[in-house]
Amino acid sequence: MKTELRGSSTTSISLQNPSLFNDPDESSLKGCLGSLDGACIEKLLLHCASALEHNDGTLAQQVMWVLNNVASLVGDPNQRLTSWFLRALISRASKVCPAATDFDGSGTIRRRQMSVTELAVYVDLIPWYRFGFCASNSAIFKAIEGYSKVHILDFSITHCMQWPTLIDALAKRPEGPPSLRITVPSCRPPVPPFLNVSCEEVGLRLSNFAKFKDVPFEFNVIDDDPSCFPSPETIPQESSHEFHFESLLNHLTPSMLNLRDDEALVINCQNWLRYLSNTDQKGDVVQDSSSLRDAFLRRVKFLNPCILVVVDEDSDLSAPSLSSRITTCFNYLWIPFDALETFLPKDSSQRVEYESDIGQKIENIISFEGLQRIERLESGIEVAQRMKNAGFSSVPFCENTIGEVRSLLEQHASGWGMKREEDHMVVLTWKGHNSVFATAWVPGDLQD
Repeated sequence: MKTELRGSSTTSISLQNPSLFNDPDESSLKGCLGSLDGACIEKLLLHCASALEHNDGTLAQQVMWVLNNVASLVGDPNQRLTSWFLRALISRASKVCPAATDFDGSGTIRRRQMSVTELAVYVDLIPWYRFGFCASNSAIFKAIEGYSKVHILDFSITHCMQWPTLIDALAKRPEGPPSLRITVPSCRPPVPPFLNVSCEEVGLRLSNFAKFKDVPFEFNVIDDDPSCFPSPETIPQESSHEFHFESLLNHLTPSMLNLRDDEALVINCQNWLRYLSNTDQKGDVVQDSSSLRDAFLRRVKFLNPCILVVVDEDSDLSAPSLSSRITTCFNYLWIPFDALETFLPKDSSQRVEYESDIGQKIENIISFEGLQRIERLESGIEVAQRMKNAGFSSVPFCENTIGEVRSLLEQHASGWGMKREEDHMVVLTWKGHNSVFATAWVPGDLQD
């Protein structure tokens, strides 16, 4: 017999031992039942994390029983978010106290591959992705003024969804469009969103669009060993979070990339740096500049780009402490859950799928450690310091860029806003809370 968490069957959690959710003995936990606010839920999550860190399976079970009575995948934002934290904690408990939980989590998160049309709708739901696209494209457009040839190295997880807008803008340049070359790696982290077509097919579609817009276009894929990058259907639960970029670094040379002297080189990093390891082989965070993340920055600086754009989520989720990660993660990832609540019904399939992808992220942050924990996000302030340490200088976004971003946000719920911070950073906010940051950089010796 199995017990399933309440909610959609798409993301149900199955337990071989239903006694996990037997009534807790401690009256203090019984008193937590009922309507819980975010602060109370956060305390319960931390209580459970503490129990797991002390290998107290019994107490962890009792707290999870309370959380299960709060969690609902079709409830309010706090209930929906709690469902995914509970799943992550149960997954972690299965590793700490396997006899107590007997958790069977294989295959419980479906990794659906989207069509290109579905992906376009997905990234448009909230400005989480479009904010970075808009700020980056505007900064890139300004940086390549006067150039007749442009080469973009695109490191992102959104399958080139950023580029049709830029191609359209280039087609309208008064002096005529430049010839545009986009190069992407064949590898990407095993994280959503997933697409049901290959990189080559994406390139073909971009090429057709560019031809329609009369923009000379070339699309290249950095070849690598495809066996190193499994498709989402074949990713085993225990190995899905092991992903290494060392081989990619070997391809980031002028000769391998076929860089040309008469091209303006642009490097675009969208939700990418966090997946470059900042740990050693044991999974411990590296404090000096010897991490793969720093090696990547040194390598792209050597390529001498005219601009490097970095966009990512603005939160620090790389702490070694489980309790710290839970606190930060709960208070940060509440944002998309709350934003979706403003315009999508509770049973919306689009909403459930979007939240499921966030749930996969939560599971990696909470359930895994060492090299398997690939979600190692740094805040915008931390990334800015890393960029400066690597020899880059920040450049400001022009007023046209700021205006375009504001126009984008006007198309969404009123809770979305934008602010500027140090190092010329622009930040997407939801009800005043930092969500996504965008920054632009040049090698220090290129700064005016």
